[in-house]
Amino acid sequence: MTAAEITLSIGEVSALTGLTAPTLRFYEQEGLLAVPVRRNAAGRRVFTEEEVNWLKVCTKLRSSGMPLPEIRRYAQLVLEGPGNEAERFEILRRHEARVRQQVADLQEALGVIHHKVEIYAQHLNTGTADGLWRDGPGCA
Repeated sequence: MTAAEITLSIGEVSALTGLTAPTLRFYEQEGLLAVPVRRNAAGRRVFTEEEVNWLKVCTKLRSSGMPLPEIRRYAQLVLEGPGNEAERFEILRRHEARVRQQVADLQEALGVIHHKVEIYAQHLNTGTADGLWRDGPGCA
């Protein structure tokens, strides 16, 4: 049996991806999977390693803020097969740009927070922390 033929139960996939069984069912119902979910003789969902890898990518797309409709569209394009690579690329390129902006925004916020931590550390060391925020936030 090859790796592609080995199937995993929904519980095993849940353990591998960190997605709960209800979330996996939701992803299936929402059309977020790049291939239709197969079922074994008992009617239970079974997944291949390749499908688990797609779910891991899908999880990263979601955790980085990609909207469900975009993931769905991307999955549909994958299902359609060759000929739509440019559209798939564009979906990923737009999302990459959004994530880069989020990272930049977080870096800026981290800079402000780090500055405040330094101010507090200085004031705590000199015993003057009771004056912090008395005259405003002091973010300058």
